[in-house]
Amino acid sequence: MREQPPYLHIADVLRQRITDQEWTPGDRLPSRAQLAQECGVGEAVIRRAQETLIAQGVLEGRAGFGTYVAEPRERLRMVRSRQQEHTDGSLFRAEMAALGKKGTWESRSEAMVPAPVDIAARLNIPEADYCVRTSYEYLADGKPVLVSTSWEPYSITSGTLAVLPEGGPYAGMGVVRRMAEIGITVSRAVEQPEPRQASAEEASLLGIQKGALVTHIRRTYYSDQGQPVETADIVVPAALCEIVYEVPINL
Repeated sequence: MREQPPYLHIADVLRQRITDQEWTPGDRLPSRAQLAQECGVGEAVIRRAQETLIAQGVLEGRAGFGTYVAEPRERLRMVRSRQQEHTDGSLFRAEMAALGKKGTWESRSEAMVPAPVDIAARLNIPEADYCVRTSYEYLADGKPVLVSTSWEPYSITSGTLAVLPEGGPYAGMGVVRRMAEIGITVSRAVEQPEPRQASAEEASLLGIQKGALVTHIRRTYYSDQGQPVETADIVVPAALCEIVYEVPINL
């Protein structure tokens, strides 16, 4: 029988110390140097052990602050359905309200950003055409659950009160309603989910391990004229959320 790798053995030791309540949820763990000395291993082994426990949801890393015992978190169920797209306002806020949680988000918009090649193709616009790019971090009861980057053609909203998704009188209303306010009817959305590993930036924002499994959803909204009006990259950590699609059946 193969011997257990040292980092997995140390992960078991750390997990047991948490089970024995030496450290409780919210506690900051000692430094890697201190743990390495206590356990008689190198700091690299401690790092891999901690990364393993972060991926399992036992620990959480906070960029620049250290590693903490994770608070118990339920895995959120996020339902994607045709009916929900007609919600008045933000779909995320409605999803969280249905789970008894307060959905909020932080955002940062940049106007007149040249569209990269892949984004231009998704929006059916020339490469380097100007877009409004908005980065989001979505939270449930104050804890991050997903991140998203949205792109809207600047030519569509330029000169209107809806030019910034999170600014002006239509701030926070969601794509469907914002577009309706400027006379554009959004008739459908296409979502393409695929699994991949979290980047370092995504892991830092979401409090998960770099390389942890996430679901990357490429979503594009289309007008009733067939023109893409927004496309977004939505990143959902598999350990924090499950995504369910409801498909209506017309008899």
